Amino acid sequence: MPKKPSRKYLVKKLDNIFSLYIRLRNANNEIVECFTCEKKAHYKDNMQCGHFQGRSHYSTRWNITNCQVQCKSCNVFRYGEQHIFGNKLDALYGEGTATELHIKAKKIVKFSNNDLISLINNYTDLVNKLK
Repeated sequence: MPKKPSRKYLVKKLDNIFSLYIRLRNANNEIVECFTCEKKAHYKDNMQCGHFQGRSHYSTRWNITNCQVQCKSCNVFRYGEQHIFGNKLDALYGEGTATELHIKAKKIVKFSNNDLISLINNYTDLVNKLK
């Protein structure tokens, strides 16, 4: 009987496939644009999955509205440019989106290992369709 994967392994695997999905969903010939500074680069070239509400909030960690492509400079060195990020979310998805995500992030959510596996499978399928 095979050993069940650990929760830590599943979260890391989901983070990786979700990040790839976020970077590929708006790619044009594998080129993506930073959501906050509009820098363009190959999706593998220092482009990351930026989170408006941080990854510590599991209720929004894998939320496709909360996550957008960001260059490493904006995401890491400028701490996600949260103010710009929030304004652009409101412009893209409608006024109040940033506030809704902020409220949602405060809710406690517990994903089971089966939930994580289901999300991994879902985003793997989506990535395969985009490639």
